[in-house]
Amino acid sequence: MSYVLTTLTKKREVDSIIRDTIDNVLVLRFGRSSDAVCLQLDDILSKSVRDVSKFASIALVDIDAEEIQVYAKYFDITLIPSTVFFFNAHHMKMDSGTADHTKWIGTFHRKQDFIDVVEAIYRGAMKGKLIVTCPLPPERIPKFELLYKDL
Repeated sequence: MSYVLTTLTKKREVDSIIRDTIDNVLVLRFGRSSDAVCLQLDDILSKSVRDVSKFASIALVDIDAEEIQVYAKYFDITLIPSTVFFFNAHHMKMDSGTADHTKWIGTFHRKQDFIDVVEAIYRGAMKGKLIVTCPLPPERIPKFELLYKDL
């Protein structure tokens, strides 16, 4: 668990931070404080807070909280950690060459990768785009397979 980053456990808190973050990218990490990969990502996020503070805000969302399940279903968060980006209350998407453009699944390889992604989202959002291209090379993008149930 990161003590530097705000942890949200209620739907009202998530609604409020999405609505109130203006002219900054909002980074929401959905996950568990007990998961090793989430802790690795939290470490990268907490080390990056100062570097991205002029154009981004970062918060953690506890996926196990009962009220948060609304967002878990809405964003289809089945793998953790999942990182979702917003700008002026608009959900920002990123084409990273994976099947899911709505969120970043997994951790970043290093701090600079995270900063590059957030900066790309910020620059795209300032130009009015809702989807941006991932600035990272393919070998530093986590790979996963989507499984569809009950089709």
